[in-house]
Amino acid sequence: MIKAIFFDFNGVIIDDERLQMAAYQQVLQRYDIELTEAQYFASLGMDDRTFVRTALERAGKLTVETTAVVLQAKSEVHRKMIEDDLPLFPGVVTFLKASARHFSLGLVSMADKNEISYVFERAQLCELFTIVVTADDVPVCKPDPACYQRAMEKLNERRRDARVLPLLPRECLVVEDSPPGIRSGKAAGMRTLAVTNTVSEPELRAVGAEVVTACLADWNVDAVRHLFSQV
Repeated sequence: MIKAIFFDFNGVIIDDERLQMAAYQQVLQRYDIELTEAQYFASLGMDDRTFVRTALERAGKLTVETTAVVLQAKSEVHRKMIEDDLPLFPGVVTFLKASARHFSLGLVSMADKNEISYVFERAQLCELFTIVVTADDVPVCKPDPACYQRAMEKLNERRRDARVLPLLPRECLVVEDSPPGIRSGKAAGMRTLAVTNTVSEPELRAVGAEVVTACLADWNVDAVRHLFSQV
C-alpha cells in the first residue's frame, strides 16, 4: 500500500521545461553557444550545475567563473519568465492538497532550491510537503537513485522523531515526467507513475514506468490506492 508520494518538480508540478530551455538558450547565446532542443531534452534529470558544465565543456568554454555566471544569469532570466504568470500544471495543486491529507508528500528534484522555494511560496505549497530533496542534497543526478534514497532517509527520520514506524521503498510512489526520473525511482525500489508532460508514453514505458497518465488532474487519492494497491 502506498503511504508516501514523491513528486518531481519541473515537468510535474510546474510546466516550465521549455521555459528552462529558453532561459538557457538566451544566456548561452551570449557566449556564442547554441543549445538545441535535442541537447536540452537529452539532459533531463541533470541538475543545473552539471547541465551548464556539460554545455560549456561541449563548446570548449568551461571555466569555474563562466559556470557561476551562466547559472546566476539563467536563474534571473527564468524568474522573469514566470514572474507574471506562474505556469503550474492544471489540476496539480488540487491533487497535491488531496494527497497531503492521506499520504506523506516529498519533493525530489534536481532543480535549484531557490527556484523551488520561489514557486512553493507563491503557490503556497510549502505546508503540503513533509520533506524536500534538491540538487544540494545529493552528489549525483538522476537516473542515479541517490535522490530518492535520500528522500526515504529524510522521511523516515521525521517518522522516527514522531515515533512512527519507518516506510519501505515499495510503500512510496514516485511521480516523474522523464525517463531518468523513472529509472531513478525504480532503482530506489519505489513504485512509479509517469506523466506525459515532457516525453511520450512509449519512452516512459520503455524505461519501466508502471502507470502512465496524460494529466494529474485526472487523479485522486482513490485512484492511487486502487492502481498501486499491490504490495
